[in-house]
Amino acid sequence: MPPRLRISPSLRRQVLQCQHNELQLIRCASSAAATTPVTPAAPIEQMTRSPAPISRTPPTQPPSHRNPEYRRSQLLRQYTSLLRTSPLLVLFQHNNLKSMEWASIRRELTIALQKVDEKIASEGRTSAPLAPHIKLQTVQTSIFEVALRIVEYFRPSAASLGLGQPPSAVNPATQTSAEIPALSGSRDDPALTHDLSRTAHAAIKHMKGKHELSTILVGPIAALSIPTVSPEHMKAALSILVPKESGFPGPTRKANPAYHEPIVQNGLQKLNLLAARVDGKLFDLDETKWIGSIEGGMDGLRSQLVMALQSMGSSVTNTLEGAGKSLYLTMESRRSVLEDEQKGPEEGEKKNGSS
Repeated sequence: MPPRLRISPSLRRQVLQCQHNELQLIRCASSAAATTPVTPAAPIEQMTRSPAPISRTPPTQPPSHRNPEYRRSQLLRQYTSLLRTSPLLVLFQHNNLKSMEWASIRRELTIALQKVDEKIASEGRTSAPLAPHIKLQTVQTSIFEVALRIVEYFRPSAASLGLGQPPSAVNPATQTSAEIPALSGSRDDPALTHDLSRTAHAAIKHMKGKHELSTILVGPIAALSIPTVSPEHMKAALSILVPKESGFPGPTRKANPAYHEPIVQNGLQKLNLLAARVDGKLFDLDETKWIGSIEGGMDGLRSQLVMALQSMGSSVTNTLEGAGKSLYLTMESRRSVLEDEQKGPEEGEKKNGSS
């Protein structure tokens, strides 16, 4: 028979204490289960309704069809803002200009534009200086063409009514109450009408290649953006960038020796004038030259319009007065003829009686 193990009194007390604690836990759990109310089952509508999608974007950033973190998305937003805020945009084609050539050309362009601002200020006109806001930058043609279509063809008011939505999107007017939360807050939500939204993408997708500038946006393109229609600033810019094509002579060597440096001239030889976009309309080379040839800027154009209207009014007045005068003379001559005819027989009878 094996010998018995002797357990110390302290160890025995620990074992008994553990057993007592386990019994207390079991009793507490059973009493809690007996007193806890039973949670009712969810209603049938809530069980059959599809849960709302989990938002993966921060609350300050709406869902987008294009990932806003990509550089292409940022360029698209930049180009749409440029097109909306620049009523005068001149497009050039550049051929492998170096960074130093770009820097030299922008330097000469800034100097010429600042001289225009100084001339306007010396004449007493109160227009704000535009030289700090005029920029010459290169654009990516594929993204710029998409931005053009968004600015020209996308109308959020029409899109919110269900026009031009993707096939996966459902018209809100025909949606059921169970389907509305599935689209609300997602990138298929038709209420989202920003430039990167799926609604904007679907509205302009069928217009690819149909914009009038699509045939021009081929190869490396640079854009000169002017925040207001200013013929004077446009003339100064064309005289610096394309003096031969525009017909506006550049600065002489004596007036500006830095303009005739080889690095500037080599860069200007790689620039070609393509067209201009003025207030949403495309202008060809001749029309672009005509805008730059307006003397006195927009004020001069307004004065020419006033003079044309005044001359037109005076010519209309003279025409109307001439017609009235001719009618008056005709009636007077006819009246004198009739009076002579009536006086003829009476004078004859008087003569016969006197004889």
